Amino acid sequence: IFVSIQVSSRDAPLLGKVSDLDQQVWILQGQSLVSVPRSNDVASVTITVLTCKYPESLEKGKGTPIYLGIQNPDMCLCCEDIEGQPTLLLKEQRILDLYNQPEPVKPFLFYHSRTGTTSTFESVAFPDWFIASSTKDNPIFLTADLGKSYNTNFNLRMEA
Repeated sequence: IFVSIQVSSRDAPLLGKVSDLDQQVWILQGQSLVSVPRSNDVASVTITVLTCKYPESLEKGKGTPIYLGIQNPDMCLCCEDIEGQPTLLLKEQRILDLYNQPEPVKPFLFYHSRTGTTSTFESVAFPDWFIASSTKDNPIFLTADLGKSYNTNFNLRMEA
C-alpha cells in the first residue's frame, strides 16, 4: 500500500528528519550528507520537502514527485551523471526556486514512495536509482541495488 505525502500549494516546504533502519541520521559534512548513528550529540539536518507543481509530465505510479533539500544552508539534493555513473550531489539551491520553475526540474526530483512507515526516494532523472546509505560516517549516495546491500528504506518524520 502506497501512501503519499500530501502537500498543498504552499509558500514554505514541509520540514522533517530522516533516519535509516539502522538508526542513522543525516548530517552535513562539508558539501555532503553523511549518515551517522543517532545520538544526543548529533544534530541531524532538517530536511525540506516540496511536491512538484507539475507532476502530470512525469511517470505515473512511481510515487509522489518531490524536491528534497536541507535547511540552513539552503541546499537541495540533485542527481547528475558523473563519468557515466548517476551521482547524488548536494547543491546550493533554494527549494522554492525549483518549485516555482515553469516545468519540473528532473535532476532535483525524487519519487517518494511509502510502504508502512518507511519511505524510498527514487531519482526522476535516473529511473530505478534510489537514495541509499551504508555504514556510518559515509555519504548518502544513489544505488540501483534496491534494498539489498544498502539501506534504501528511510523513516521520514515530518514536523507539524
